[in-house]
Amino acid sequence: MAIQYPNGKVYTPTKKTNIPKKKDYSFSNRGRTLEDEINDANEYYLAHEIAVIYKKPIPIQVVKVDYPSRSSAVIKEAYYRTPSTTDFNGVYKGKYIDFEAKETENKTSFPLKNVHLHQVEHMGKVVKQLGISFLLVRFSSMDRYFYLSYEHLKLFWDRMLSGGRKSITLEEFEEYGIEINPKYAPRVNYLKIVNDLYV
Repeated sequence: MAIQYPNGKVYTPTKKTNIPKKKDYSFSNRGRTLEDEINDANEYYLAHEIAVIYKKPIPIQVVKVDYPSRSSAVIKEAYYRTPSTTDFNGVYKGKYIDFEAKETENKTSFPLKNVHLHQVEHMGKVVKQLGISFLLVRFSSMDRYFYLSYEHLKLFWDRMLSGGRKSITLEEFEEYGIEINPKYAPRVNYLKIVNDLYV
């Protein structure tokens, strides 16, 4: 018996296949920042009870607030109370982790002006207390990710301070850093490197 629509047309099922379509991942990461990807990784680690790592809140002092209506407030003026240290910190298998994440559009090098002196000094203090500190860098135009230990970052920082080049070349990242190949979940699995090096 044929099924008919109210208008009298006969329903004819369309042919369906059970073959799932392959997702095109070539543009799936567009618009995502390294910080977004690390936050996703941290949520994955937390949900799977692997680690507890969070983005540090930036301490600000609110100076002026406008109240356009009774139920809303708009901050008009604020300033940083203290310079921020690094972006992320937490604990993994009993180890304290503290790191900075940076991106560059440059295809050949990472400018050290993107890192600040107080951040490098803070990372040094973490390492002195036997914590783990490092820099994650994304070369966004090439979608390449690198883990660079504090110890190597300090070598390049000191080179800059002594009059040397003011950036770390891609070749130096390839030689001294560890490349993170993006995966599905989490996309930026930086803890695999931490685990291989320290645990």
